[in-house]
Amino acid sequence: MKTQRVIAAIVGLALPLLVGQAQAAEIKVLASTALKTVLEELGPQFEKATGNKVAFAFSPAAVLKKQIDQGAIFDIAILTKPLTDDLAGEGKIDMTRTTIAHAGIGVAIHKGAPKPDIGTTEAFKRALLSAKSVGFTAAGASGVYLKTLFEKLGIADELKPKLKLLQGGAGEAAANGEVEIGMTQISEILPYANAELVGPLPSDIQSYTYFTAGVSVASKEADAAKAFIKFLAAPAALTLIKAKGMEPG
Repeated sequence: MKTQRVIAAIVGLALPLLVGQAQAAEIKVLASTALKTVLEELGPQFEKATGNKVAFAFSPAAVLKKQIDQGAIFDIAILTKPLTDDLAGEGKIDMTRTTIAHAGIGVAIHKGAPKPDIGTTEAFKRALLSAKSVGFTAAGASGVYLKTLFEKLGIADELKPKLKLLQGGAGEAAANGEVEIGMTQISEILPYANAELVGPLPSDIQSYTYFTAGVSVASKEADAAKAFIKFLAAPAALTLIKAKGMEPG
């Protein structure tokens, strides 16, 4: 009898732990590269607080949208706002969406290189035309904007011989010396120790990209996914978002 009571007590103690493990969710998040450093810190915090697990896949938003269109399985998509709007309209994510952060475009150089003057639009134009090479990510939202900006500024033809459409990140390309000037969202420049942020684009030509989160309509962990999005939008996350070169909401 005593042995049976001991076994019963052990089972009674272990049962809540087993139930907690059974209820733990695993959430797959497809997220734009611009949010990588933010999510890589907030993800573990969410895991510690909830016991749920979060797995991230990072790529330019347009690449992730294509993967989703081809049938990629996910619980949360955090892409540029127009692309998440498209996903909602196509019935692939819930109509309720949350904007997590927005980012402006910055100019990067290799650390220690002479800093070009980009304080005005005219100075920015001169800096690009004087550089030996200028790069941006071909598939990125900032790259799409920059192509139209060069046309608008009337320097597209002069820049063409020195432009590099990068498959990787522009911050990384500036860090390793692949390009003299790299341009991308500021949050994609700051992580590289050998890249130096010259500054944001002049205010009159700056462009902000908004990143919005939505839950897959096919998610089997919808409650946990919604909880994670709520966690990302909570006041406690705002300081980190700013520290990583973005602005909340």
